[in-house]
Amino acid sequence: MTEPPLGAAIAANLAGVRSRIAQAIARSGRSPGEVTLVAISKTFGPDCVRAAFAAGQRDFGENRVQEALQKIGQLTDLEIRWHLVGHLQSNKARKAVGPFACIQSIDSVELVERLEAVAADRVAPVEALVQVDLAGEATKSGATPDVLEGVLARAAGCRFVRIVGLMLLPPYFDDPEDARPFFRRLRALRDALAQRGVSAAMLRELSMGMSHDFDVAIEEGATIVRVGTAIFGPRPMVGVTG
Repeated sequence: MTEPPLGAAIAANLAGVRSRIAQAIARSGRSPGEVTLVAISKTFGPDCVRAAFAAGQRDFGENRVQEALQKIGQLTDLEIRWHLVGHLQSNKARKAVGPFACIQSIDSVELVERLEAVAADRVAPVEALVQVDLAGEATKSGATPDVLEGVLARAAGCRFVRIVGLMLLPPYFDDPEDARPFFRRLRALRDALAQRGVSAAMLRELSMGMSHDFDVAIEEGATIVRVGTAIFGPRPMVGVTG
């Protein structure tokens, strides 16, 4: 059987993902439009991004700054909202400010201060989420709950770095239900921070859920889901970093 052209396949996959999102929203009693889909295009070429864009996708996510900048440079004719979802080293902050509409991986006071300095120099506000570490996995970054409030407090005093929520990358489980407790913990942590006086504007978004478990994440309150393979298919093995 002949496989469909790239554009048709990606469009069909996107339609399937959007249907799943709508069903999860309905099961949760939430309103349509509450969840933003970020298509994770890491390791996929500009042709795949163009195909998804043609199918109506506008938010895309990348893990590595250098790979992303090359791709962004090839797609300047498209009005794409780019998200950085991978770990950002302080020495890459200057390259990240500007090309990315949202940096979802803030994990320290030091990174907040570095981004603030770069953004102030360029007079370019930076929207960001704090990545929270709830599992303690050595291979993943994130601010632990005990330092999270310090990161938010520092960001509250910034003029250019605007924290708008929290991001979570839980352990991978074959059964998506096993990830549910992590999603619930992030939501509970968000609610506890709000009760302690953290601004609602800094806690607006919960970015959690990927291709295999975003349905569960939406049921637990996700406002952003990050979906790659369910849209673009299996990732090329060369250069894959996670």
